[in-house]
Formats: sequence, structure tokens, C-alpha cells
Amino acid sequence: MDNSENLAGKRILLTGAAGHLGSALAVAAAQSGAYLYLTDIDRADLDRLSELLTKSNCRSFEIFAVDLESTSSRERFVEELRGRTAWLDGLVHNAAFVGTDELDGWAVGFQEQSLSTWRRALEVNLTAPFHLTQMLAPFLSSSESASVVSVGSIHGVIAPDWGLYEESSMASPAAYSASKAALIHLAKWLSTSLGPKIRSNSVSPGGLFRNQDLRFIERYRNKVPANRMGIEDDIVPAILFLLSESSSYVRGQNLIVDGGYTSW
Repeated sequence: MDNSENLAGKRILLTGAAGHLGSALAVAAAQSGAYLYLTDIDRADLDRLSELLTKSNCRSFEIFAVDLESTSSRERFVEELRGRTAWLDGLVHNAAFVGTDELDGWAVGFQEQSLSTWRRALEVNLTAPFHLTQMLAPFLSSSESASVVSVGSIHGVIAPDWGLYEESSMASPAAYSASKAALIHLAKWLSTSLGPKIRSNSVSPGGLFRNQDLRFIERYRNKVPANRMGIEDDIVPAILFLLSESSSYVRGQNLIVDGGYTSW
């Protein structure tokens, strides 16, 4: 069965839509016939996504600037959405607090990781998905078959290999791993709490190529049976599958898409 056919006419909300994975997923879902509600924090990034979708002959979408770190911003968005649609067939928690090397207390050693940044990461990566799902549950319940997909990470499943990061400015903060692990379990909890009408699963990507330090790429590649880092096209089909009716009997699962990294 062609999964793309199953998204025709479905109304899907995607957070973090303007990022690398989000934009690739938005284009693929739109081309599969879905009507999209796309959120991200930066209006300029959303405008660029809108241009990308239009150039890809995708016009069935709406964009919303939402600060997922803010409770009031999340609430205002849901109220605005209520005036646009009475139901949702899909909800993808793709937005994530990934930080930057310049952010205070983030890409540093454990003793220097700050409590304020820890709280920010958990707010975006865990509290926002919980709060949004809670507020949007009536929309999802109005669908004949709704799916919630959370984007986790292999670092929500296994601990980082610190040897990969030697002599680089890259890091794997505790808040990122802890929040992704909790998000994966939240997806399982939701599957038993919102079913049978609403199903919930997660997808956990491995490391995705982002023009990282060449030493990191080589070390990472040597740990992966597929012998390369992942790309967006590796992850998008897994999310589309979980949004489609082909996954109607898949509940509470964490689909790891990592080229075999976690197989060792």
C-alpha cells in the first residue's frame, strides 16, 4: 500500500516546521495530500518555508508563529486554531530545544551546565508536547483516526559516546537526553491513555548530517552499520508511516531510525 495515499485530506499539525527535518516533512506531507498547520518560533523562517512549499506546488497549509517555551503563546495558538478547524488527524511534536555553542550552560561539561538552560530544554522538549496534546485532544478525538507522533532521539534511548566529541565544540547536554527520554515515554503513556481512537508513537533519529566537524563525522560513521550519518529523507518516511492508516495497529512504539547505531 502506498502510504502517501493515506494522507489525502488529513489535517496535520506540525511543530518545528521550519527546521531541517520539519521543512522536509512539511513538503512530503503536503505532496501526499495532507492539509497542514505549521508552527515555528520565527516568522521569517516560516515565510521561507511558505515559499518552499509554494515552489513545490503545495498550497494546502497555514503558518503560525508560536513560542513553545511560553505557556501563553501555546494557549493563544490553540485558541486561534480553534477558529480554523474543528479537528486534527495528526499531531507531530517535532520542535526541539537543541541550543547552540554560545548558549550559556549548554554545550559545556556537566559541572557547567546551567539550571536555567535545563529548564528551558525541558519546557520545549517535554512540557510543550504534553500541554499541546492535552489542549488538542478534543481536536484529535473529533477525527475518525488520529495519530500523535513525537520526534525523540537515540540519545533518549542510550547515553552519548563521549569519544565522538573529543577536540570539538560539540556536546550532548544532559537536558537534551533526559527530555527526549521522557518524551519517548510520554508517547507510550499517551498510547494507553488516549486510545483506542487516538494512537501515539515516537520516532527516534540517529545523528543527522549537519556539516559537523569532519573528525566527528568520521568517528560517527565508523560506529554505524550503514556507514554514514542520517539525512532527512531517512526519517520522513517513518513519520509519514505513523501518520498514515498503515500504522493503525502500531501503538506506543519508538521507531529508531539510526542506520544501526544502537544495534551494538
